Amino acid sequence: MSEDLRRDEELITQHRAQVLGINYTDTSAVQKRLFKNVLVIPELYQFRVIPIMADAHNIQFGITNTTSQQTLNNLKARFSDQIVSFTLISESGFEEYMRLYDPPKQIVYKDIGITQSNNQPVIDEVSATLDTVRPDDMLGYLVQQAYRLKASDIHLETQKENIRVRFRVDGVLHPVATIKYEKYHHLIAAIASAANISSEADDAQQGHIAQQYKLATGEEVTVNLRVETVPAFYGMDVVMRVFNLRLEMFNLDKLSLSQEERRVVDEIIERPSGMVITVGPTGSGKTTTLYSILNSLNSTERKIITLEDPVEYNIPGVTQIPVRGKLEGLEFAEKLRAVLRLDPDIVMVGEIRDADTAKTALQAALTGHLVLATFHANDAVSAITRMLDMVGINPLFASAIRLIMAQRLVRRLDPTIKQAYQPDAALLQRIQSVVDSLPPQVQRPDLANLTLYQPGKSTQNPFGYSGVMPIREQLQMTPGVQAMLKLPSSQITTESLEVEAVKEGMRTMLQDGILKAIAGETTIEEIYRLVG
Repeated sequence: MSEDLRRDEELITQHRAQVLGINYTDTSAVQKRLFKNVLVIPELYQFRVIPIMADAHNIQFGITNTTSQQTLNNLKARFSDQIVSFTLISESGFEEYMRLYDPPKQIVYKDIGITQSNNQPVIDEVSATLDTVRPDDMLGYLVQQAYRLKASDIHLETQKENIRVRFRVDGVLHPVATIKYEKYHHLIAAIASAANISSEADDAQQGHIAQQYKLATGEEVTVNLRVETVPAFYGMDVVMRVFNLRLEMFNLDKLSLSQEERRVVDEIIERPSGMVITVGPTGSGKTTTLYSILNSLNSTERKIITLEDPVEYNIPGVTQIPVRGKLEGLEFAEKLRAVLRLDPDIVMVGEIRDADTAKTALQAALTGHLVLATFHANDAVSAITRMLDMVGINPLFASAIRLIMAQRLVRRLDPTIKQAYQPDAALLQRIQSVVDSLPPQVQRPDLANLTLYQPGKSTQNPFGYSGVMPIREQLQMTPGVQAMLKLPSSQITTESLEVEAVKEGMRTMLQDGILKAIAGETTIEEIYRLVG
């Protein structure tokens, strides 16, 4: 950490101490003494306290912002024969003391490898490494390896005997280690402190970690995570979404849009008004798509404001507001109304979760704003029917929606080792039925002598896949779709709406995926695994 950042942290800690009415100590300006007979090292990690001074009559503990009031009460009761006092210290100060109390051992961090058959030797090796390092190093090492393997998530799952660690790589979970419960308690404390959540909460929590960690080897790791926790049967489970994004990645040219899909998006950018909705499960690239559109629209002539939970990446020139369901007592929709009073040209709503937010967003789209949002639904047609169920069938609202883009990420075949095969009659018939249902405007591939591909295998790539690729569908408010939405709600079904949308040019995710499999980019099994 630079001197300026450390000075800022100390000033913030000092101000907090003044607000709380307690003492403050700048540990960077004092000579550190160790009192190892007061508390054992695991207790220092668990309680988040440091003995700053101790003699026969007095003990002063350095505490952090995350030290609980119950801990303070317990310490007073435990050392009742002495006068116990407390002073607030910074998180960096606490970590410096812990490096003195618990010096980092000489650790060799080996890269985690993922193999298809027997990954147990790697699991054993990584588990042994995690068992010997500090909690901060455990988190830094796991995040470093997740970056290296291009994992999207780190899962910490409590089990009867231990905690299982798994990485999600290319959409598939892989076990990489197990952690003993004693070490896991320390790791949870480090995660909770960094993410500003409680390690003892009885309900689900969400936090965000964005900071630098220095491993025992001296190597620095940038950690940018969204943290989700939930109390499970054996303890607290944690899922950490890994953000490994750079500004240059938010580019429409990097979204693998087809020529027709890009034309639709470019038309929206040329006339930025109305509503654009992205649909898909967690990790399907919704935010990357919206950020790429925002980045294309970002200019000195436009005011762009986002409401996000959390802010995943900072875009210079864009006002980004972190929101969690409620903020300062305001409902999410009310916060959106407040943002609209700030005269934005473009608004991004991280997720539409309720009818009030949906109505507010649609009204904004009707009054000249471009509103970008994500929404939970299986596909584009389900999204529009669910949205209209929430707000009521209203032709004005329907006309406010310009585009609904649903997407999934499927694994891309490694072109160097993929293996060709001829489909059997049953599979060929299934593919033919999908091809026959393509929009009239789409050229149908010739299925005579069709060759498909399956993953190969090599020492370097035991799975046969290399990265991910999107499959998409784009639902536009074409005249036929708008006419259907003017019908009584009892006459509108997702099936009939999809038939009309396909008739007017929409290619479904299944159709898009089958065409990509026919082109040899992925497998038929991968498409059906994700979209059925």
